[in-house]
Amino acid sequence: MRRGGTGGPAPRATQQPARRAEVNMAAKATVTGGGRLLDSIRKWYYNAAGFNKLGLMRDDTLHEDDDVKEALKRLPEHLYNERVFRIKRALDLSLKHQILPKDQWVKYEEDHPYLEPYLKEVIRERKEREAWNKK
Repeated sequence: MRRGGTGGPAPRATQQPARRAEVNMAAKATVTGGGRLLDSIRKWYYNAAGFNKLGLMRDDTLHEDDDVKEALKRLPEHLYNERVFRIKRALDLSLKHQILPKDQWVKYEEDHPYLEPYLKEVIRERKEREAWNKK
């Protein structure tokens, strides 16, 4: 009740700070809990995409533009050979309308971005070259 004796609700100005605190606490809860939720969504999407059921890794599915082609040239031979094997096996399975046994699927935790460091370097060099050519 208000002190004026009217019995009505308290004025809005006094409710605002408490309301902001509730909103801030709710926002913090979603941020901290969002890590697990986001990770669950990533795992679900990874499995829903289906490339892992053919034995492919995420970097095997990249569109081969000029940057990716240059990064592939820089891969060590053993990584390049592993990539070629995975792609050929996936093509064979796809033609046969089959998938690998579940124990041979690439798991989300095992999929590492093997091409990413090379690709970042290629992109950095390309941007540097473009900036140099603008001068």
